[in-house]
Amino acid sequence: MGIVFLFLFIGIPLLEIAVLIQVGDQIGLWSTIGLIILTAVIGTWMLKRQGLATLARAQTQLNQGAIPAQELFDGLCLLAAGALLLTPGFVTDSIGFSLLLPPVRELLRNTLGQRIFAGIQQQSFYRQGQGPRPGPQPGHPAGSWNKNDDTVIDGDFQDVTEDDTKQDLDRLK
Repeated sequence: MGIVFLFLFIGIPLLEIAVLIQVGDQIGLWSTIGLIILTAVIGTWMLKRQGLATLARAQTQLNQGAIPAQELFDGLCLLAAGALLLTPGFVTDSIGFSLLLPPVRELLRNTLGQRIFAGIQQQSFYRQGQGPRPGPQPGHPAGSWNKNDDTVIDGDFQDVTEDDTKQDLDRLK
């Protein structure tokens, strides 16, 4: 996972710089700057339209008593698209514009949905005792704690000290 963040924070800006230099070399400095501003303006306009439409669909779903899961996912994609479109550069603009396309969001939703569903099924499988359960395994000493163990033990306690016990015994006499 660390390599992914390293690529995101170092690789993408380097790629953006390289693309900006190449485009600037081909069409000139001012044309490149104008194109960057134009993509930001068009992206913001498209984002506003789609964002309001998504919000209206979510409101309709909520009014019908349904959970607007698709609309929430679309909203997250539009949020990411907005951040990418406002970031100067052609690579981030390309990714941001792709997130504005409903077929791309649907593909992402289906792909991520299948992965999440598979993960939920796997956790359910472990919890029903049909497989090796994550957490304490046989052979661990009693009282050992594992951060993956989600067992909850609910109980009450009463602090009993020798002085209290002595006073209770004196009252009984």
